[in-house]
Amino acid sequence: MVELEAILRDLDAEGQEVDDLVSGLADDEWAKPTPAQGWTVAHQIAHLAWTDGKALLAARHPEEFGAEVKRALAAGEGYVDDAAAEGAATPPADLLAAWRQGRTQLRQALASVPSGTKLPWYGPPMSAASMATARMMETWAHGQDVADALGVERVPTARLRHIARFGVRTRDFAFHLHSLTAPAEEFRVELTAPGTGTWAFGPADAAQRVSGSALDFCLVVTQRRHPADTGLRAEGADAQQWLRIAQAFAGPPGQGRQPGHAG
Repeated sequence: MVELEAILRDLDAEGQEVDDLVSGLADDEWAKPTPAQGWTVAHQIAHLAWTDGKALLAARHPEEFGAEVKRALAAGEGYVDDAAAEGAATPPADLLAAWRQGRTQLRQALASVPSGTKLPWYGPPMSAASMATARMMETWAHGQDVADALGVERVPTARLRHIARFGVRTRDFAFHLHSLTAPAEEFRVELTAPGTGTWAFGPADAAQRVSGSALDFCLVVTQRRHPADTGLRAEGADAQQWLRIAQAFAGPPGQGRQPGHAG
């Protein structure tokens, strides 16, 4: 099992990589549209700052998070978009400063969570390590939207292993989101790691399998690319369906990306 501190170090690095993408932008560049419909670069960073803040609430004041879930349910599907729009209206320098401060506070809070404690969330409760991994997944995914908007090709790193593992672990969650019964058997997932090597999850003799590059798999489970636009291969009807509905992030079923488009 990966230690919490190691995950937090990788979360720091992931946040800094996205920070480097936006820190030198002129104010008008923050208004560039990203592949997420209606979201600019500013919306993406605002969303990260907002969700980091919600994770901080879960870590510091878990007893208050039930009220947050009720607010989200009452607001409906516009809850996340409205929060992103509000944050995007903030001057870019102030938004970036707020996100940086929130990242620091969240790291400190997660490092202080007692071992064995489960933190509340919009989906299933999570350990501090899982919460840190979820934050890394979101930071990487929204960073991908920013990179796509700016025409930047990012170099995949070994940090993708956290996101790939999270994508595998949320398989059943994706089926349940679509009111489908999750397959009883595990799948075998074999991914080509950045550089050299293979990351494997699930039993080696599983009947249903997914294989391809770790980058493609992470893009699909975060719904940043349609499976048809990747080199992923799925063997078995359930495995094929999983790639169509895979969703590593909490919330209602995402719309994903259309074939042939990053957005």
